[in-house]
Amino acid sequence: MKAIQISEPSVMKVIDMAEPTMGDNEVLLKMRYVGFCGSDLNTFRGGNPMVKMPVVPGHEVGAEIVKVGSNVPDGLKPGMTVTVNPYTNCGKCASCRNGRVNACEHNETLGVQRWGAMCEYIALPWEKVIPATRLTPRTCALIEPMSVGFHAVNRAQVTDIDVVMVIGCGMVGMGAVVRSALRGATVIAADIDDEKLALAKEMGATYAINTKTEDVHARLQELTAGFGPDVVIEAVGSPMTYQMAVNEVAFTGRVVCIGYAKSEVSFQTKYFVQKELDIRGSRNAQPSDFRAVIHYLERGTCPVDRLISSEVKPEEALDAMQEWSANPGKVFRILVDFQ
Repeated sequence: MKAIQISEPSVMKVIDMAEPTMGDNEVLLKMRYVGFCGSDLNTFRGGNPMVKMPVVPGHEVGAEIVKVGSNVPDGLKPGMTVTVNPYTNCGKCASCRNGRVNACEHNETLGVQRWGAMCEYIALPWEKVIPATRLTPRTCALIEPMSVGFHAVNRAQVTDIDVVMVIGCGMVGMGAVVRSALRGATVIAADIDDEKLALAKEMGATYAINTKTEDVHARLQELTAGFGPDVVIEAVGSPMTYQMAVNEVAFTGRVVCIGYAKSEVSFQTKYFVQKELDIRGSRNAQPSDFRAVIHYLERGTCPVDRLISSEVKPEEALDAMQEWSANPGKVFRILVDFQ
């Protein structure tokens, strides 16, 4: 079968692989669309320390069930449109013991710590297959990244009386914007790209701040009556945005960190104490977050077409990734069409 492989930084090619064999507890999936995410871009650029190359990337899946094993429940049937929970959990570590399997110490995400879904077929344990029969496979490829943003909002315990600032309006950040708005919060979207900010407002943000051209502190003080946002969700992963989150959040506020900073970050730690902050990490997503995203997408109000920057065939993936690498702030999602 056809697959996309990253063998070393900046080197991506289409390879031929054997089709997977399916066990009694597994489901065989035909990939329809698979999205490239930020971790795949980092792998391509040689900046992903969790990846051992060569690797088949991809964990944002829109697929169809081809065959089910003998021990698979009746709820999963051939022909169903599905997405995939791409994370593993060991069941033994502290995170798993506490029911937070998304943060398993020994997690292996498809396309990162293990070979991923950028191929024609993949066999997975049935527990990792999530039906989304009212959505198209193309839309299903957006579920996983949005669920990461939804999970961050859960971690922040956002309510309708909160002002929430989301820093970074990529796919994950957009998920955080949507979920915060659905919970009734006042949402402030922050990014360096006006096009993304305009779309964030369409998806639920009340206000938008261009952090490149505006005085962020002054604008936040204006929008929050001098208090600062109750919640800041960091969805970029840079020292500047990490510092911004801590500096701008309100006293007794909550900071939730999704992005991985690529270098060390220096903080004014006095703010941790003076503001009595809750600073929380947010990793991956829970099954309930996937269900919440599916429920949102089923409404039909999400501007799916505007979240998809391009659709390419496997042979065109290298060109698309090179273009994204050259303009990382201008791309939402690249979908690879395996149909």
